[in-house]
Amino acid sequence: MPGIEEEMMIFLAAVFSGAIVRLTYRCISCFRRIVKHRRYAVEAEDLVFWTGAAIYLFVQIYHTSDGSIRWYFVLGVVVGAVFMTFFLNCLEKMHKKIYVYKKKEFQSKA
Repeated sequence: MPGIEEEMMIFLAAVFSGAIVRLTYRCISCFRRIVKHRRYAVEAEDLVFWTGAAIYLFVQIYHTSDGSIRWYFVLGVVVGAVFMTFFLNCLEKMHKKIYVYKKKEFQSKA
């Protein structure tokens, strides 16, 4: 049975893993905005992403807790994904405020 310190490190690794998975999917969705895809291409990308995410999380579980699925690992992945979602939304809002401010400043000079 792992000690509380080891469980905390496993939880933090799970949070980091969830954040990586969420950030990767966000990059894919940004790529989809730039390059328009047909429906079958989006489905193929999703299949590849989720297969890769499952393999990545399986490897993380295997390395951190010797392959046994712990409830705090699953919770950590969810917390990491939710945290990354909020972080990306805050960055997007900040970017929009800066962009709108710069655009207004540019228009007022012209």
